[in-house]
Amino acid sequence: MADETTNPKPEVKKSKGIPLALVLPLVLVLVAAGAGGAYFFLHRAKAEPAESSGTPVAAAPDSGPEFTLHLDSFTVNLADPDNTNFLRITIDLGLGHTPKGGGGKDDSSLPIARTRDAILSVLAVCKSADLVTPDGKTQLKQHLLDALQQSVPEMDVKNIYFTEFLVQR
Repeated sequence: MADETTNPKPEVKKSKGIPLALVLPLVLVLVAAGAGGAYFFLHRAKAEPAESSGTPVAAAPDSGPEFTLHLDSFTVNLADPDNTNFLRITIDLGLGHTPKGGGGKDDSSLPIARTRDAILSVLAVCKSADLVTPDGKTQLKQHLLDALQQSVPEMDVKNIYFTEFLVQR
């Protein structure tokens, strides 16, 4: 047997890393900064919901909370005389009150057919050149709002929100 005293153990070098006393405060500062940033962005999103849609919405102080009604997508041929252009759009309606019946998909008490008909009648006369500009989209929202307030006044539509907007040229 070999003598253990003749073979010395190799020396293990200790690497000098970042001391724990420096890492712990750094981690705490990063966590605090992340929490502060999250609070800032979440609080800001609650304070400015109308600005996130791109168009300012003036709400009456006594109007109460707004409810949204999601409609299925629309795909329409546009009124361009020379080309066949399409518009695919998904719209949410901002309502001044809760729709009767809760607004479920199988709810037959909402005038969804009249609502979709009013929207389609406005979309079918649009031209693609008008819809690709920001002013054209703003005008489209106003035309849709006017048509819905006239055709289905019981829905109390206050705002129009585009959740999908695609013009195929």
